Amino acid sequence: MSAATGSPSVNTAAVAAMRAGRTAEARWLLEEAVARDPNDIMLWLNLAGARRALGENGAAFAAVEAALRIDARSFHALLMKASLIERTGDLVQAAIGYGLALTQAPPRDRLDAATQRAHDHAIEVYGDYTKRLRVHLADAVSGEKAAAKSEESRRIGAFIDHFAGSRRIFQQRPSTFYYPGLPSIEFYPRDLFPWLDQLEAATPAIQAELAEIFSSAESPSGFSPYVAYADGLPLDQWAELNHSPRWTAFHLLKDGVPVAENWVRVPATGAAIRRAPTPDVQGRSPAAMFSVLQPKTRIPPHNGVSNTRLVVHLPLVIPPGCGFRVGNETRKWRIGEAWVFDDTIEHEAWNESGDARTILIFDIWSPFLSPNERELIQRVTRAADAFNGNLPGGDL
Repeated sequence: MSAATGSPSVNTAAVAAMRAGRTAEARWLLEEAVARDPNDIMLWLNLAGARRALGENGAAFAAVEAALRIDARSFHALLMKASLIERTGDLVQAAIGYGLALTQAPPRDRLDAATQRAHDHAIEVYGDYTKRLRVHLADAVSGEKAAAKSEESRRIGAFIDHFAGSRRIFQQRPSTFYYPGLPSIEFYPRDLFPWLDQLEAATPAIQAELAEIFSSAESPSGFSPYVAYADGLPLDQWAELNHSPRWTAFHLLKDGVPVAENWVRVPATGAAIRRAPTPDVQGRSPAAMFSVLQPKTRIPPHNGVSNTRLVVHLPLVIPPGCGFRVGNETRKWRIGEAWVFDDTIEHEAWNESGDARTILIFDIWSPFLSPNERELIQRVTRAADAFNGNLPGGDL
């Protein structure tokens, strides 16, 4: 690993000497240079490299520390410091050092070949460390975790993963409506929603209604692209799917009201949805639909509109090769097995099969909102829409 040049003439001569095998000469040149210019970080880094090549690890470490006093976030200095610690045999502290260096790493393709190799070694050492740390921490609570309730076990497992650095921290990032104090939970525990059993029991009836829609000559007019931004709006990750038939919806409830010509065709589905605590926010929610994702199609990572509501999925037609990720957790749909998730946490879906995937989607209130809070949220939203001229703003 070699640093970029600092003081040009000295660094050029020192690097040339090292490449020619005259490492002691390079060290002497660089020691003379840092005595004259102690604030040149590249001189210190190249000096550290020369001393390390000569086996002078203590002196090399001192040169790296001098570089870090100039720039505490220097990737090259942090990487070299970790490599010097690794030489002492302290693999734990070396891994921690490599992890710190990786937080400052530039894109790999901007590194020279030697630094790329050092970068990849850092990833390997740090990855092994996080795996061993996670096992060690899990063993420390293995008995208690086994005795814990399922949700407690999930949470302590996530806590360990976060601490070990093997799990990213995803937070709610609603695009429009943020209500403070609500938890960031990717997939919610089932026991918060006792009506899920009834919803799942209705799966055959809902599938029959869906099959009737698919077989009807009228059905093509009932499906529309899920992503439908007007011209002139920024599309970002939605450019590929905007107005595309690759992801369509058969809307049952939209902007808080039934889509009459569709709703009348699904009495069993409607009855199942009405058993759930759907939001009632004028002009915005509830929303409910059959969502169809065509083969070889991916819904890009995105965040929902409001954390005051959660989203329910009931899988109805699921070919192999379909999946869904919310935050850190990836799941496969299984026909008739519903789940509830927070769509304001980054999520994405994919269908890698050769057949269409169809699920029932609808929204519900967050179970952590009191009845009074729900009423106040309704009032605030209605007041905002009235102030803004009742412009449609998407579901809440």
